[in-house]
Amino acid sequence: MSDAIQKQQQIDQGVMDTLKERDHSVLAQQVNPLTCTHHDIIELLAQYMALSEQDNDDLFDHWFDNLTKEQHTVLKVFEVYRGQYEHQN
Repeated sequence: MSDAIQKQQQIDQGVMDTLKERDHSVLAQQVNPLTCTHHDIIELLAQYMALSEQDNDDLFDHWFDNLTKEQHTVLKVFEVYRGQYEHQN
């Protein structure tokens, strides 16, 4: 198994562990050092929500494929938080 695949599996397992524990410290370590502004994050999430609700998968895919690594990180953390809040008992 390649190092890249192992690293991705470790990240995926870390996300699953975080979901189970509801510990946001790991997520904070991923987003706190990012250089994006609050405005950048709000705009990114607004675009994400608007595009994901549309029926145009090609438009969403094109937008998503052209995001930066930092933007992908923000969206991944957002989805983890959203998943936690959607499944609260």
